[in-house]
Amino acid sequence: MKRPIGLYLAYLFQFLIAANIFIALSLGEYSQVFGGVLALGLTLVPAIVTRRGNITLPWEINLLVALSLYLHVAGGVRGFYEIYYPYYDKVAHLISGITVSVLAFVAVLLLDRFSRLNLSRWMIVGFIIIFAMAMEGFWEIYEWLFDTFLGTNLQHGLDDTMLDMIFVLIGAVIVALTGNRYLSEFSKEELTGKMVPKEPRRE
Repeated sequence: MKRPIGLYLAYLFQFLIAANIFIALSLGEYSQVFGGVLALGLTLVPAIVTRRGNITLPWEINLLVALSLYLHVAGGVRGFYEIYYPYYDKVAHLISGITVSVLAFVAVLLLDRFSRLNLSRWMIVGFIIIFAMAMEGFWEIYEWLFDTFLGTNLQHGLDDTMLDMIFVLIGAVIVALTGNRYLSEFSKEELTGKMVPKEPRRE
């Protein structure tokens, strides 16, 4: 089976994350090295879930995860957050918001299928937005903790934090509206049909 081009783009971003790890190592930025290694490990999670969980995740998830984590790593190692402030930071948050929301959409569909919760369309759409904003809240707390106790400069005031949250919300709303459209045209079983193996017929 031919692999989609988007999957190779995901591999490219994984390679670029690894390259940035070596750049940070050469600069003695060991906190960035740790963050890069952690990010690279997170890009492997979709593949691990696919192999261990017997679930075929859409290739778009691999690409979005790799892209959003690359933007974060490169922003820190190469200083893009400061050089292209505030545009780079907001684009990174928008893509991160879309990525987390897509993960939430896929996860809640699979949970609904395996647990038979029979969630309504509006419950699923609402979960996407709530989950994305919850993750953004945890991210902002992480930045505040690092700035307060480690002397970093991740946050740039209240306006910067609020704009970060707004851009994540925009990404979440985009995915929620798209998910709502899919759910209005296809059943939940149809949407998850390609991700889970068909159960063998019982004689």
